[in-house]
Amino acid sequence: MAEATGIEPPQSSSQLPLKGASGPIELKREIGFLDLALFYVVSGLSLRWIATAAASGPSSISVWIFAWVGFFLPLAASVLELSSRYPQEGGLYVWAQEAFGDFAGFMAAWTYWMSNLPYFSAVLYFAAGCALFTSGSHAASLGGDSRYFMAFSLIALGGITLLNMRGVKPTKWLNNAGAFGMWIPILLLMVLGLISYLRYGSATHFTWSSLVPHASIKNAIFWSTIFFAFGGVESASFMGGEIKNTRRTVPRALIFAGAIITLGYLGGTIAMLVAMPSEQISGLGGFMTAISQMCHNMGVGWLVVGVALLVTLSSLGAACAYLASCSRLPFVAGIDNYLPAAFGRIHPRWNTPYIAVFFYGLAGMLFAFLGQAATTVKGAYDVLVSMSIIAYFIPYLFLFAAMIRVQKRPAGADVIRVPGGRKAAIPLAILGLITTSITICLSVLPNDDEPNKPLAVIKIVGMTIVLLTAGVIVYALGKRRQALARSNIRLVEPE
Repeated sequence: MAEATGIEPPQSSSQLPLKGASGPIELKREIGFLDLALFYVVSGLSLRWIATAAASGPSSISVWIFAWVGFFLPLAASVLELSSRYPQEGGLYVWAQEAFGDFAGFMAAWTYWMSNLPYFSAVLYFAAGCALFTSGSHAASLGGDSRYFMAFSLIALGGITLLNMRGVKPTKWLNNAGAFGMWIPILLLMVLGLISYLRYGSATHFTWSSLVPHASIKNAIFWSTIFFAFGGVESASFMGGEIKNTRRTVPRALIFAGAIITLGYLGGTIAMLVAMPSEQISGLGGFMTAISQMCHNMGVGWLVVGVALLVTLSSLGAACAYLASCSRLPFVAGIDNYLPAAFGRIHPRWNTPYIAVFFYGLAGMLFAFLGQAATTVKGAYDVLVSMSIIAYFIPYLFLFAAMIRVQKRPAGADVIRVPGGRKAAIPLAILGLITTSITICLSVLPNDDEPNKPLAVIKIVGMTIVLLTAGVIVYALGKRRQALARSNIRLVEPE
């Protein structure tokens, strides 16, 4: 791999081990089966979407099922096989690179890491709101204080960044705790739903007609949200070089965690609808508002503080997991010289891509600041979010297309294939491509309350073009950097 000095020839990121200043360096493989399974849970399951789905009524159950069949199943199958074919550090970056070349690999990584930057502010604002439930009415005044949300987000993300710079071993404990903080409240929600049903019957009247989603622009936008609530299980493979026995561990952990994620979304939504009418559930209020009301209705209001702590912990764990995985994309891009070679450096003591982690965390903190700063800065944040809407879905196009492309290539004896082989893999990947493409189209549609709908569409599409153009420019500069590195080598070679 290219050194910070810029005099070594760049190699593909799939040609690990890495080359450091003192010779080959391998990242520490600290992630075992349980760690990886909990990583999938904390990154692939979000409590926010349970309340959002329940607020839409019983038809959301059907949407969850459609999303599982149309998106999650193809995604999990593709990740299972691609991570086994190419288990190296970088995941999606390597998959697209191996299938379609360097440009595709870089653009897949670029759109993924850029579009996920607003995620940190969103999940940490959610955590900040949940944390207020631990203080009861005393903290009610902070609910509308932007300074509190900004301070919470910056401090939390700063701490998570420093933790990630120290390596996988210390951060995986926060990821694991976050996964339990995710599932214990869901289990409590299911128990409260069961108790409510036994005492009072179902608060929601379930009929076959109520389970049928109704076509409208508002519902279409909601469907796209639910489909990509299942996203995230691809992110752990970005750390393929840090997973113990990657080829065997990823499939087992993915299947185990996939069942938990599916049960969490479906079981949590049904339990919430059984305990409360959908009209009383606020998607914007989030999971904690609903479960707090349920606890007080059941006479167990004392549970709210504990649940709030767990939900806050789950959000911190999710942010930590995404920072760890997404920062590996600029890391491998730095190794290949598409970004400055410093991004590919490994800390001599911690054996971590500390510079890539630091700058990705810093970028996340900038987004958190923009999200709650002055009005004009908030406007800039809204533009950046608009820039990421379509870009969030583009990496999945690369992923599913890569899955189709590699079916032409022979697989080694140690590669784990999708059951059914090529005959099953290609239809599943095509299904994923179709649902992703439809979701991209739906994501462009403006909300009903948007005052200037044509302008909103132009802004989203235009900002996407800006983001893609920026990626092309960075890639071109990287190619120039590679050419200069080769020139330097030729100049120093002896006659």
